Amino acid sequence: MNSRIYLDNAATTAVAPEVLEAMLPYFSGEFGNASSLHSFGQQARVAVERARRSVTLLLGAQTTEITFVSGGTEANNLALRGLAASYEKHGRHVITSAFEHPAVLGPCAALEQQGFRVTRLPVYDEGRIRLEDLRAALTDETILISIMLANNEVGTIQPLAEIGALVQDLRAAGRHIYLHSDGVQAVGKIPVSVHEMGIDALSLSGHKIHAPKGVGALFLRKDVRLTAQQLGGHHERDRRAGTEKVNGIVDLGRADPLDRQNLAAQE
Repeated sequence: MNSRIYLDNAATTAVAPEVLEAMLPYFSGEFGNASSLHSFGQQARVAVERARRSVTLLLGAQTTEITFVSGGTEANNLALRGLAASYEKHGRHVITSAFEHPAVLGPCAALEQQGFRVTRLPVYDEGRIRLEDLRAALTDETILISIMLANNEVGTIQPLAEIGALVQDLRAAGRHIYLHSDGVQAVGKIPVSVHEMGIDALSLSGHKIHAPKGVGALFLRKDVRLTAQQLGGHHERDRRAGTEKVNGIVDLGRADPLDRQNLAAQE
């Protein structure tokens, strides 16, 4: 008898039985490359696009706004480095918090090596940043703010809707400034509506929501530019080159309805 009890779903989750069942055909019979024009490839493409629609329902997004990647780390790197590269002509200042996951702090440090200035906001006793600190840190050079939605260590929920409203107001005034959020620990656990919250880019990872490791997604608002960081093909609307991991993408799409059911049960 196995007496062990697993209490670390924040680190990774087991693949749900329904998700595993959905994945298995794409290891054998449904093995086509989703970029191929023959019937095998087009069957795979249909599965990828079905999964993309499923992710949009979880985030309140549109299908053209979802890019499949290898996980949360790649999504964060793509968002931070891709947005910085696209908008650096408008400024080279990035704001984040000192409480971010290394997958955000690492790219921010790399941007500093490229000449960007990065401000790391403190958090206080409740584990949250303060909006007044954020406002004080803003300059005419600020092009990007990256604040995680839910913290991976203590679960703190940051005031993303308020930050999003601030960013939207600044853009309406003609500023080129964008909001990214590491949503890896939030998606599937709390309701997330990216457009209502004013988020321009949001990262998620499959293995946090009962899909397998090695697959994730980046939401990118449709009117926001992004410079690809992985080159070599025209996959994912030129945002991320590389043959799609069809089996993992199918599983991510199958996991999302389970998360929507769980969220509905909490209401």
